[in-house]
Amino acid sequence: MNATGMITMAMRELDRLKVMQAIVEMGLKPGRAAERLGLTVRQVERLVTRYRESGAAGLVSRKRGRASNHQLPAGKADHALALIRERYTDFGPTLAREKLHESHGIEMSVETVRTLMIAAGLWIPRAQRPPKVYQPRARRACFGELVQIDGSEHAWFEDRAPACTLLVYVDDATSRLMVLHFTVTESTFSYFEATRAYLERYGKPVAFYSDRASVFRPVYSRTGARGITQFGRAMYELNIETWCANSSPAKGHVERAHLTLQDRLVKELRLRGISTIEAANAYAPTFMAAYNARFAKPPRSPFDAHRPLREDEDLDAILTWRVQRKVSDALTLQNDRAIYLLENTRANRRWIGRYLEVWEYPDGRLEIRADGVALACRRYDKLAEIDQGAVIGHKRLGHALQVAQALQAQRDTRRTSGSPSRTNRGMPVRAKDRQPGTKKPGEIMQEDLNAAVRATRWQPASQGRKRPDCRACDAEPAWPTGRRVKGGCAGLTSALDAFSVRAMPSPGKT
Repeated sequence: MNATGMITMAMRELDRLKVMQAIVEMGLKPGRAAERLGLTVRQVERLVTRYRESGAAGLVSRKRGRASNHQLPAGKADHALALIRERYTDFGPTLAREKLHESHGIEMSVETVRTLMIAAGLWIPRAQRPPKVYQPRARRACFGELVQIDGSEHAWFEDRAPACTLLVYVDDATSRLMVLHFTVTESTFSYFEATRAYLERYGKPVAFYSDRASVFRPVYSRTGARGITQFGRAMYELNIETWCANSSPAKGHVERAHLTLQDRLVKELRLRGISTIEAANAYAPTFMAAYNARFAKPPRSPFDAHRPLREDEDLDAILTWRVQRKVSDALTLQNDRAIYLLENTRANRRWIGRYLEVWEYPDGRLEIRADGVALACRRYDKLAEIDQGAVIGHKRLGHALQVAQALQAQRDTRRTSGSPSRTNRGMPVRAKDRQPGTKKPGEIMQEDLNAAVRATRWQPASQGRKRPDCRACDAEPAWPTGRRVKGGCAGLTSALDAFSVRAMPSPGKT
């Protein structure tokens, strides 16, 4: 209540006043009043008591006019805002908040700093910023001076096959389709295959213009440093510039080509009954010739900016995925959850403790190179699986293999997150998250082995009971027990001793 005797009430408080008057004057039941207001009967009774004692003023929130419990201490906001004005005027709220905490010991939330900067005119909310204006730019003058590349994921075969990705290469000067390459996903190896077809047909362009996908632009590391992608490294070796657009309108030629292809190419594939990636790639040159004859424009300059490949530019070696791995004291190195064993020779021992390059080709071939020379090695894959149909002979080996397969079903079989996508060879897309109930190989413990042994032991269907000589498993769940019993568990123990659960088929040469 103010000095004039007037009471300021919110709409919710006004609704409560009307209900309280109905209870006191008209005999409205508290239960019905509680349903109408969304309160409990006990709370309604307290409001009735306050209304009878103080009238309408008793229904006003008692926190009104009091300072908030979450307000900043006196002078803290002014001090923080003064520091921002003095040192961090061009900083964003998130970075300004970090500097206030690191350099001045002022702890504030990002939204509090954002509110202070907006009120002071140091930050403009995104909703209040004027829209960006993308003015058109002139085409490049020469054919091959700039080639826009992008991938379009679409139902190219409609309902005849799953959706896939089409890699499109468009010349900026003429709007000609240079390459159409159907693939499962937009990956580095897929771009290697499409770029190789381009280079072998036209030569080397001056520059490729792409979006900021991870194939072309690496993500920031924890230190803030930016490296180079495998595609960028390959183009650097070929002396081809790679530029990334900041927005989709910046590479409008290839974006508009997507719209035309999603209309015309889909219908052409339907008329010809094409429903596989291989058949679509075989038909792509015919479609490009008809498309370019209808929509391509002549360049302003007749000069062809493409350059021929030099004799020392080996596309097989350049268009590869390269990583460095360290050689252990046992003459082994690990890559993508696989171990590669080098031959124990005097020449190879000098590589112990040093980093060698692992080259993976788009077709799946893999080489370990040192000083430009491929070294002979054998592969031991940690994620290989047991083929029970190929193993015969031992009396209890089948049970041991069942245990191994039960453990493999619990194992996370994904390759490492930094490995390349191999969808161009028909492999499935790597899932971001592991499947529920699976574990990394190092997380499978003795308890999991014990559970696999108990779940796979032999049980005759006719008697409906467990094998008599496996009672030791029931008596002592922990396995192995350290003692030999007749039959069952002893035989299984010896079989697993001879065949380690983690040991896969003998390594073969790469």
